Amino acid sequence: MWTQTQRTTGETRFMDNPQNIPSMIDHTLLKPEATPDQIETLCEEARTYGFAAVCVNSVYVPQAAKLLAGSDVKVCTVVGFPLGASDTATKAYEAEQAIEQGANEIDMVIHIGSLKARELQHLHHDVAAVVLACHAHEGVLCKVIIETALLTDEEKTIACQIAKEARADFVKTSTGFSTGGATVEDVALMRSVVGPDVGVKASGGVRSMADAMAVIDAGATRIGASSGVAIAKEIRGESTDSAGDGY
Repeated sequence: MWTQTQRTTGETRFMDNPQNIPSMIDHTLLKPEATPDQIETLCEEARTYGFAAVCVNSVYVPQAAKLLAGSDVKVCTVVGFPLGASDTATKAYEAEQAIEQGANEIDMVIHIGSLKARELQHLHHDVAAVVLACHAHEGVLCKVIIETALLTDEEKTIACQIAKEARADFVKTSTGFSTGGATVEDVALMRSVVGPDVGVKASGGVRSMADAMAVIDAGATRIGASSGVAIAKEIRGESTDSAGDGY
């Protein structure tokens, strides 16, 4: 196991107890066909199971913020999603708008082409602009999606180093919309690069308690999953007929 306790963005969690897993899950619905009724259900489930956050597209931030007011569940949304190919000013504006509408956490996608081309100054600026937009508001976190399935280990390392230098709160494996999701190996690599004080979010393919424990053991401190309810029910010993869509 990576460690039994871990300080990340001001929080201390005991990682070796499955009962704590729901409080590490971002309950996610980012499908383009998602409806307001489905977002309402998502928020109700997040309250019921004590998830860390709901992760929704920005159009649903006001609804989620209203539904979750007074709870401990945060509202997370995505920026530059899912390709990361928006210009930097647009990403920063997206973040600002979402925060004004009630988002507490922003998951932004890096410009992958800049990383591939080794245009690292631009990549740093791209990440730092969104981090700055987030940190201008008290308590708002920025997670940086590096889309590991498209990267070499060297590129994953560089992306994590830049995110850390830009003072991001988390690095995150995947959008869930590319060619692959989180792997134990990628989570372990990302943790080794960012060290103990930056969060690592594993997203994509975490469908069970065993999957969750595996990425936590590797160093994840947050999990992005559409299977949060199934995981929580498994932990409680309840039957489940759904494993989510694999995000």
